Amino acid sequence: MKKFYCFIIMLFFGMFVFVGCGSNNIIVDASENANLYKITANLDYENKMLSATENLEYTNRSELTLTELKFHLHPNAFSESADSTKAVSATQMEKAYNNGFSEGNIKIVSTYVNNTESAFEITGEENSILQVKIPELNKNQTVDIKINFVLTIPNVNHRFGYGNNTLNLGNWYPIVCVLESEGFFTQPYNSSGDPFYSEISNYLVDITYDENLKIAHTGELKKSTTSNGKNKVEISALAVRDFALVFSEKFEVATAQVGDTLVQYFYYNDDNYEFNLQTAVDSLNTFSELIGEYPYSVLNIVKCNFLHGGMEYPMLVYISDVIEVQQEYTNVIIHEIAHQWWYGVVGNNQLAYGWLDEGLAEYSTAIFYKINPQYDVTYNDVVGNALSAYLLFCDVYREVYETLDTSMNRNVLNFNTDTEYVYLSYVKGLLMFDAVSELIGDKKMEKCLQQYYDKFSMKFATPNGLIKSFEKSSGKDLQSYITSWLDGTVVLEQLAG
Repeated sequence: MKKFYCFIIMLFFGMFVFVGCGSNNIIVDASENANLYKITANLDYENKMLSATENLEYTNRSELTLTELKFHLHPNAFSESADSTKAVSATQMEKAYNNGFSEGNIKIVSTYVNNTESAFEITGEENSILQVKIPELNKNQTVDIKINFVLTIPNVNHRFGYGNNTLNLGNWYPIVCVLESEGFFTQPYNSSGDPFYSEISNYLVDITYDENLKIAHTGELKKSTTSNGKNKVEISALAVRDFALVFSEKFEVATAQVGDTLVQYFYYNDDNYEFNLQTAVDSLNTFSELIGEYPYSVLNIVKCNFLHGGMEYPMLVYISDVIEVQQEYTNVIIHEIAHQWWYGVVGNNQLAYGWLDEGLAEYSTAIFYKINPQYDVTYNDVVGNALSAYLLFCDVYREVYETLDTSMNRNVLNFNTDTEYVYLSYVKGLLMFDAVSELIGDKKMEKCLQQYYDKFSMKFATPNGLIKSFEKSSGKDLQSYITSWLDGTVVLEQLAG
């Protein structure tokens, strides 16, 4: 959930072990087959720099013989030279960079393979890929990679950057590209959608920073010490897709315990902090019951400087501090927490078919309101307003551009505008899952969600995988119906009638 989410909301309302008992096996099983990142970092807060060493224990679980590893270098999307891979679109530059453009990047200092210094190459579109040569690595063989790197953190209200209130480290370290049957998936960062695709891994992160800062992070805090004006924390995160941190001098923290999960709300300037914490608690309870148990022992909700509405990371979500309307803020909390199930536990290639997690997160948010009437938002209002907004978008788009491709199953780069991506991934995604529920019934839809979650937990789902799972759970032939939504042949005007 990101960039145009607040716009949608305004349309909508204007018209090493930290698992719960029941989820222990999910985490343990996934972590046993996961790569391990060990990162030691030192944050220079005054100069907005970070130096770090990353050690990756990587096991080849494919049938391919590997002679190199490839890593995404997402911070280079914030460099001045980035063009097609730029993290911020031209229309958002002024809003993102309050003080004018600020350079951000990652510099690779050195790499080691099995403790021997090795040459490396920066490749890909606009320096977006780190390529490290390795000895031949066959199936089930492991290689150790060490990467020394330095970050320049830009003054930008984004996933990676700092503003007046927080310093955000999202997508900040070299992360190995997903290995598919034909090789590594290397499509780079871009300004639309969530251009990320990462596999379940284990993390041990040690980071040193100024003692006046408070920190929110993925994972569980294992140890914290203070010396000579510096804090040092040791963090463990098993079976997660990414690792993010947020720092602030201003954070206050409100907490609640939900079963075996500690819920923490990091905030500043928030008179409604108790309500926002309760929204997070209600979201966690609702989705655990509706979909499947949340498997981790921590869930952090973090108010921060962020250009868009919110952003999901494992065990941590951003909530933008530019949202002024409480209902919008509430909706973003719910949506981002839904992503803990759809993206976090059940993964997907977010560049290739963003609707798969965004549509499910939007649909789960609508169901939340049905289950929680105390929020004074009805499910029918959510769906009805989404349909009205979608049809209005189609009319306006066709009038301006004379044509509109309403297919959903497209790479994020194949949408003509960011707005088109949002309406076809978020809004139409919600409408599609609502229509499937109408077709098979609410009880069967709930069963579909639960069994899909079980089947693809800690794995990657695909559109065909979802369809097959839903067909098995519902006992209905859904292939042609869902395909009509995905390829754009369904006629939504009939639904409005």
